[in-house]
Amino acid sequence: MEAGHVRMNPVRPRDLTLQDLATRWWRPVTAVLLVAAAVVWRLVKNDLGAPPNLEFSTFAAFAAAGLLRHRLAALAPLAVVALSDVVLGNSWIFVFTWSAWLLIGLGALWTRRSTGARRVATSLMFGAGSSIGFYLWTNFGVWLQGRGTFYPAGLDGLLASYAAGLPFLRTMLIGNLVLLPLAAGLLSLVERFERAHAVSTAPVRA
Repeated sequence: MEAGHVRMNPVRPRDLTLQDLATRWWRPVTAVLLVAAAVVWRLVKNDLGAPPNLEFSTFAAFAAAGLLRHRLAALAPLAVVALSDVVLGNSWIFVFTWSAWLLIGLGALWTRRSTGARRVATSLMFGAGSSIGFYLWTNFGVWLQGRGTFYPAGLDGLLASYAAGLPFLRTMLIGNLVLLPLAAGLLSLVERFERAHAVSTAPVRA
């Protein structure tokens, strides 16, 4: 490194404490509103004739992680499915769907500090990875619970379950590749609002 030149590493946003979130109340309020919107969408989407597996839970997971930057954000997608299942009901497949949403929520925590153009790229990777992971895990669950009844018990039955789930994967994947960059844009708007009102989110240095 040449003398007189100092390499500067960008400062990544720090995680927020509950006290921080109480001060910046608009962040948790926005996260709660997004979760509520995802719950309502899940309740009414069939009546509206929406394509199967067009969901807002992954959107809520990504947005909540960026808004809260707190481990509680991991519960956002699980809250969506649990609250809506109170009305819609479920079967034993919930073991796989709920665990999938919990894993998606935990995965969203990995995205919480991304910023700028990197955030958009991260949103696309997270949207694709979440969709494919959900598809692989839940269709495995469908096969496991229905093997010998709905599907053959062997590998051919598992492959048949995956083949049957491809239309659902397509809708979920396309939806998330559109919605997740919008979530990244929403996070940028919140940060712009905070800069305009001189709300500091920089790490506190001794």
